[in-house]
Amino acid sequence: MYSSVKTALYAVIIAFSSSYITYKLVSKNAEYKSLKDQVPKRKDNVAELIGNTPLVKIQSLSNETGCEIYAKLELANPGGSAKDRVALTVIRHFEETGELVPGRNDVLFEGTSGSTGISFAMLCNALGYTAHICLPDDTSNEKLQLLESYGAEIEKVKPASIVDPNQYVNAARKGALELQNDKSTEYNGVFADQFENDNNWRIHYATTGPEIWEQMNHDIDYFVTGSGTGGTIAGCSRYLKSVSDKIKVFLADPQGSGMFNRVKYGVMYDQVEKEGTRRRHQVDTLIEGIGLNRVTHNFFQGEHCIDDSIRVTDEEALKMARYLSANDGLFVGSSSSINAVAAVRIAQNAKPGSKIVMIACDSGSRHLSKFWKEALKVDKNIQLKDILEQ
Repeated sequence: MYSSVKTALYAVIIAFSSSYITYKLVSKNAEYKSLKDQVPKRKDNVAELIGNTPLVKIQSLSNETGCEIYAKLELANPGGSAKDRVALTVIRHFEETGELVPGRNDVLFEGTSGSTGISFAMLCNALGYTAHICLPDDTSNEKLQLLESYGAEIEKVKPASIVDPNQYVNAARKGALELQNDKSTEYNGVFADQFENDNNWRIHYATTGPEIWEQMNHDIDYFVTGSGTGGTIAGCSRYLKSVSDKIKVFLADPQGSGMFNRVKYGVMYDQVEKEGTRRRHQVDTLIEGIGLNRVTHNFFQGEHCIDDSIRVTDEEALKMARYLSANDGLFVGSSSSINAVAAVRIAQNAKPGSKIVMIACDSGSRHLSKFWKEALKVDKNIQLKDILEQ
């Protein structure tokens, strides 16, 4: 009797153990399949890493304002900024038209204050071209060092208005034309022309905007970003407005730029300038990458979708950059900081719980010698109210 009970008990234990092991294996296998679906697939080259950037909630700003403030981390692109998207689509367009041919020693010329040049330098190396970058000679050292590290041809010019033939954009256009007309070589030169190139806003309409919409589960109240070439705000705003008429789009603009008054009053005019006469810095400003005193083709494509604008001072941007680093571990550049200040200003007048998305354009690592040199002078214990009390 005892023996048969013992045998039966062993059978129950073995059956239970077997079921438990099976359950754990099935469970582990399900977890593996779930993980496998989430892990990014391997890529063939650096160009395939561009896009599908993360979106993260900025906890400190959200907690303080009662709204949900999110950052679209374009700084997570392989070249470190939103400009990777534009650079790739411009190159692909030139390849389709036959103006760029890999391995032919073709040269891509661009006029830029830095980030776009870095994106082009990275992609030209990956895809078989040479990048010739014309930029203002007061561009931050970090951006210059990155361009040099990528092996780009660098041409520094004095800061000047777009009406000046030696302005950096015009210098790039001139260089491309000279190479095109040089009959002694078989390789070609192309001018990327990011400010006027129609591919700029279109890639943000096709990728950045839809990514934000999906990442936010189709629930956004406000979208905010600055304008350099105008491509990001134009493409994203046109897409977001096409899927939801409740979304309000705000332009964040630095001091000295004419875009704020363009949006607010329909006139490209700042207190310190007349249109077309401002040199690069009509007033002292540390901001690079956004702010302009002319309407570009790309900005014009989305201007009708912009509802309002917020002007942000250098002091506010410096304080916000320090605040985000100390409270959220977000180490952002000057244009990203401008966007964050504007996002908080929006939250001050928005309904509690409103969802606000801003673009985190690039990292603070490109601004160490200029913007962050000043930001480090700000007390790391600064409070949000101290940033916005002006």
